[in-house]
Amino acid sequence: MRIGQIAAKAGVGIDTVRLYERLQLLPAASRTESGYRVFGEQDVDTLLFIRRAKALGFTLDETRELLRLASDDQGERAEVLALAKHRLDDIEQKIAQLAAMRDSLGRLVKECSGTGTVHGCPIVDAVLAHDIKKSS
Repeated sequence: MRIGQIAAKAGVGIDTVRLYERLQLLPAASRTESGYRVFGEQDVDTLLFIRRAKALGFTLDETRELLRLASDDQGERAEVLALAKHRLDDIEQKIAQLAAMRDSLGRLVKECSGTGTVHGCPIVDAVLAHDIKKSS
């Protein structure tokens, strides 16, 4: 398969295939005499693996490690579990940060009348003051 075919089959862009190859998430493709990359079905599986890992929130470095572990018949589930737990902790932390942002912005939206000049607007004042209070 050429790069356009593998990209379409895996549901990614051509630039994504090139990036993953450059980052060594995808093995370097063999080339035809005219320089075209040639990929196989295993490469499609790898791209799909990367897409699924990304959808679960894994970073590219973590995905590289998951690929390594998945290809090692003697690999330990404990390593996979540790990676997943670390990613889950990060996601939980981001959710908490987003909830705090939502609460702060929600409070500011309620305080703003939406009428009059910008001078005295609680949203602008909070941004200018760098003093966004968190609700408890």
